Amino acid sequence: MSKACLILEDGSCFRGKALGKKQTKTFGEIVFNTGITGYQEILTDPSYAKQIVTLTYPEIGNYGVTDLDNQSRRVFASGLIIKNLSPVSSSWRSNGSNLEDFLLKNNLSALYGIDTRALTRRIRDKGAMRCVLSTDDNYEEQLESLQQEVLDSPSMNNQDLTSLVTTPKRYCEKGKAPIKGTLAVLDLGLKLNMLKLLTKQGFDLEVFPANTSFEEISSMNPDGIFLSNGPGDPSAAKQVIETVKKLIDSNIAPIFGVCLGHQILSLAFGARTFKMKFGHRGSNHPVKDLTTNKVFITSQNHGFAVDDKTISSELLNITHRSLNDNTLEGIEHKHKPIFSVQFHPEASPGPHETDYLFEKFGNLIEQNKKINA
Repeated sequence: MSKACLILEDGSCFRGKALGKKQTKTFGEIVFNTGITGYQEILTDPSYAKQIVTLTYPEIGNYGVTDLDNQSRRVFASGLIIKNLSPVSSSWRSNGSNLEDFLLKNNLSALYGIDTRALTRRIRDKGAMRCVLSTDDNYEEQLESLQQEVLDSPSMNNQDLTSLVTTPKRYCEKGKAPIKGTLAVLDLGLKLNMLKLLTKQGFDLEVFPANTSFEEISSMNPDGIFLSNGPGDPSAAKQVIETVKKLIDSNIAPIFGVCLGHQILSLAFGARTFKMKFGHRGSNHPVKDLTTNKVFITSQNHGFAVDDKTISSELLNITHRSLNDNTLEGIEHKHKPIFSVQFHPEASPGPHETDYLFEKFGNLIEQNKKINA
């Protein structure tokens, strides 16, 4: 096995063995995910663009891979860090491939054989940091130059990454009969299971690239508007924010935002966002729905959050909060059919306790149709 290392911007170095693409170096932001399963969904989640993900669960790869678990057209994570790679993969859902084959097929570099919990503690103490994953056998001779390259690499702040992950062109998805209407979906880094749950509600979908103008979206006269998840600094997505402002002011349809979509919607209402120390990433995050006092275990993947002190109390209600750190997890407009959540209600991976929000969106659309009939 080839040697590999991970070098963080604080100068720490974790040495292990290389998996996947060899003789390369990959830069990104080091983050951790606390999920026990879901490595394939994580790697294909566009929200992980420009990030190298370490999995805190120590045994990875035991159930193989299947095309059914891909959440986008390709792998978007920049790299993977794990402790132990299972020598055997077995599942009735597996297509016969294993994780290492999947990494090679997708030209992804990975590192295994390190103490991932020690790495996670460092991230929790120091925060998410810039890093480089080197699978070059001669990395020991390059440590000093690699460290400098890490320090010269861009941080996640002020990076609009939606153009890297969005669909290159508009396309359609047919809903499950009976059809209730048509949704405009703004793809900021869309996961496929979100499409499945929206079509399951009985909606035809028109999926638009992130840079689509207000005029093009409004010209289709949608029954609802969905703002998807995605990567990067939400405040840097200036064009998307301006488009969403116009969609809000036009009152053409109910709006539902998820993750980055939630942050963009909040910014359009005049709120501010901030970079979290190490973010929320995993499938075991408790969130309280303040409208029902129910607690849900949610799937999350975000490194930025909305500052609740900047939320307009005249326009918006805060509907959800994290029970880990009390950060804002959901908003709802007081007078318009508009709401959003910070977590991923479609799961994949994770529990499906909050997919009721897709049904809520469908009900809002039906009510809005009756009001405007």
